[in-house]
Amino acid sequence: MLSDVTAVILAGGQGQRMGGQDKGLVNFSGQPMVQHIIKQIQPNVQFIMINANRNLAQYQSLGFPVIEDIHSGYQGPLMGMLTGLTYAQTEWVLFLPCDTPILPSQLIKRLYNAATENQADVAVAHDGEYLQPVVALVKRTLAPSLEQWLNDGKRKIDRWFMQHRMIVVSFAEQMAYPPLMNLNTSEELQEFELLQSKINAC
Repeated sequence: MLSDVTAVILAGGQGQRMGGQDKGLVNFSGQPMVQHIIKQIQPNVQFIMINANRNLAQYQSLGFPVIEDIHSGYQGPLMGMLTGLTYAQTEWVLFLPCDTPILPSQLIKRLYNAATENQADVAVAHDGEYLQPVVALVKRTLAPSLEQWLNDGKRKIDRWFMQHRMIVVSFAEQMAYPPLMNLNTSEELQEFELLQSKINAC
């Protein structure tokens, strides 16, 4: 278990592509999506927090600290990241989106090893086709840089990453289905559940 990493699950969005639903609380295979993420990361990190801006009592019932965006207005995942970097007390902060219920088994270890072995400030996941910028391990000391980035009106996560020592970690080979697949719509959720059931039946 990594004692110098705090995991922050980003559940502070408006869920517009899912009809305004709070995606972290949407049911996936019998449980809220955020619960699936917690189960997978809990053995690997000592500290977990949930960044949320509504349904706070439901998130708090999961037993972990819930942190609201430090600035209001649903300013996107970068604001959730700034909030996590502000509240965390550990050297590193792992960010995960609430709508990615299945994670590669070695996700945290590989991001951590890549960052520390290469003296990087940011380790970000790649699924073999695309960079997944909200699946990233970030040094807590980057909080002032991110706050300035947001104050300047900038919102591109990957461009902010590139201002720092960044390493990309590929997880393309890890899973039988698309790794790090985020479920933005109800249709994607249904398709993914069907795909998972077929794979589990094999």
